[in-house]
Amino acid sequence: MLSSVYFILSALIGYMFGAIPVGFLLVKAIKGVDLRSVGSGRTGGTNSFRAGGVTVGVLTSIFDVLKAACGVWLIRALFADQLPIAWLPWAEVTSGIMSVIGHNWSVFLGWKGGAGTAPNVGWAGAEWFPIVPIAIVVVLGVLLTIGIASIASLAMSAAIPIAFLILYLTGVEPYDSTLAYIIGGIVGAAIITWSLRPNIKRLIQGKERIVGPRAKRLRKGDSETTNS
Repeated sequence: MLSSVYFILSALIGYMFGAIPVGFLLVKAIKGVDLRSVGSGRTGGTNSFRAGGVTVGVLTSIFDVLKAACGVWLIRALFADQLPIAWLPWAEVTSGIMSVIGHNWSVFLGWKGGAGTAPNVGWAGAEWFPIVPIAIVVVLGVLLTIGIASIASLAMSAAIPIAFLILYLTGVEPYDSTLAYIIGGIVGAAIITWSLRPNIKRLIQGKERIVGPRAKRLRKGDSETTNS
């Protein structure tokens, strides 16, 4: 019974960290714009970049990662001596997943928010830091080649459970002693996929927005075709 209280607290702490609307606050403070009325209406790094520029977008992404990581670190600090060692990873993952939910459906924004990519990286990175540089490589790689932010988010969400599965199967401690991280990664990926349903529909229809170098190449090709 007492252990269930720790898990409820983990969920609440994770949710409240995740619900902090970083992108909304930054764009509002710097540009005076309600981020929910711009582009996709989401409050994550991509839409913050669209509304406030590169600096705002990068800062939003960084703080969205950190807020989820902070939830995990706090749970570890508070409950490491209170929970059995086998249960602590589950409490940390509970906090992490709830931070994704809080980010996507924030109580402070009328249950609106982002897609969850950055906080998903945040909790996973707090458990295994190499997830963070992996995320940077995956996201930048997709954006610079395919040029579609939603595919970058989906790719990163899939990479997290795969990374933890590899750690589990190769016997890397402490990741080989629990399924918590793998299951957390799967749940996080499912939440992000659910949140990106409109984007996935546009992907299927071939209407999803293309950004970055590929967008420039496509515009250049269209221009050359028109001029010819």
